[in-house]
This record gives sequence, structure tokens and C-alpha cells, in this order.
Amino acid sequence: MIRLHHVPGSRSMRVLWLLEELGLEYELKTWSLTDGSLRSPEFRAMSPAGRIPALEIDGRSIFESGAIVEYLAERHPGAGLAPPVGEASRADYLEWVHFAETQANILQNLNFHHIFLRPVEARSVAMTKLDTKRLEVTMKALEAHLEGRDWLLGVFSAADCMLGFNLDAMFRFVRSEGFPNIAAYRARVEARPAYARAVAAGGASMYAQDFYEVSDG
Repeated sequence: MIRLHHVPGSRSMRVLWLLEELGLEYELKTWSLTDGSLRSPEFRAMSPAGRIPALEIDGRSIFESGAIVEYLAERHPGAGLAPPVGEASRADYLEWVHFAETQANILQNLNFHHIFLRPVEARSVAMTKLDTKRLEVTMKALEAHLEGRDWLLGVFSAADCMLGFNLDAMFRFVRSEGFPNIAAYRARVEARPAYARAVAAGGASMYAQDFYEVSDG
């Protein structure tokens, strides 16, 4: 039995997508970010910091999306979604798995600034501008890396499940002009049947707007 603990639009989408890529049967249990349930003893027994996702598998629970993605890819080596230890591309794979989380932390800050922080007057224009610039720096690095590549390692891997999750969010805060490689990468991600199944199963996005401008206060 595999059970994924999930919040729509959260990092658990990475795991949901990978489960679909691997063709595994799973149960999806959906939680709320706002009703306090993630602070319950039930959930914290699986994820001590009360953070999504958690995956019940092999008689235990695993938390942290990066750890879960690495575990699943290594548990199913025949799928070819992670270079084996000792292969030259292994370091590149690990770099992009963890780069995805560096970028996701910036996106999390921007989600907080633009969507969750209330009242609006409590938002910091300076911090919002800084995090937008930090996001743009990571996007420029990704844009350069994707030149001449369809996928992060040249072929599709679990690293793409980690970073591909960020694509919808990044273009909510930085416009796509100037990032043609990322835009094309996003189109390839969205064309994958497993990604479409994950989106259909995973629920609605948190975003109410196509783009969030940085206010001057």
C-alpha cells in the first residue's frame, strides 16, 4: 500500500507526478493548509514538522519531497529515472534535485507575500522585490542550462519531477519573455500524460491570478 498525503498546489505534486510516471497504484489523502490539521498528532507522527508531503510506503512514512523522489526513483531502478551511484551524470542529477528546492523556497516566500499574508498592509514591498529578483536569478541559470536540452539531464528523470513542479509558479511572478527555453520546457512537461494525470488527481491550483505584480505599496 502506498498512501500520499497531499495538499493541492504544494510540493506533494512532485511525488504525485512521479507516482504516475512510475505507474504505481496509490491512495491520495488530501489535507488543508488552513484548518490546523497538519499540526495534529496524527499527521506529525508522519511528518514531524507538520509539512506536506508525507508518503506511507514499505511499512513506514517518509517526509520531504526531495527525499521521497530520490527514494522512489531508486526503489524502481528499471524505470531509469535516476542515474545509478557511480555514473558520471549522478552528480548532475543530485544538483538539479536540490536546485529545485532552492528555487521552491523562493517561490514559497513569494506565495506568502502575494497570497497568504494578511492584511495586505503587512506585506513588505522591499522583500517582495528582493525575492522576485532572487527567483529571476535562478530562472536565468535554468534558462542557460536548458539551451540545447529537452530535459535537465538530456533525458527525462526524477529531477524533472522536482523542478517541473516549480514551472507554473515561477511564471506567476516573473514574466516568460526572455525565457524561451523554460517556456518550451514547461510545454514539454505539460504534454506528458503522467503529468496531466497528476494534475487531474491533485486538485486545483492555489493561484487566483495569472500574474502577480509587485506593488509599490
